[in-house]
Amino acid sequence: MLFHIRMDVHLPPDLDPQQRSALVAREKDYSQELQRAGKWPHIWRIVGEYANFSVFDVESNDELHQLLSGLPLFPFLTIRVTPLAAHPSAMSETR
Repeated sequence: MLFHIRMDVHLPPDLDPQQRSALVAREKDYSQELQRAGKWPHIWRIVGEYANFSVFDVESNDELHQLLSGLPLFPFLTIRVTPLAAHPSAMSETR
């Protein structure tokens, strides 16, 4: 199942810089682990925002929820999820 995800990050402005760096490093490690596993095949930065558009490829809604809630930044994210389906006019495989 493919999902388009928008994630907006809202870190507290008074967060200790060392805690912030450690949190962002854990987020990067976790996201790259999911990318290597094929669960997070696409991620794009949104220009001018602390946000991204991503595509997740998972087996179920429950798996998606588990992966998203495991993000170290999860408490600081606004997440919007859109399920995706193959388009009949697409010239290429969607997976």
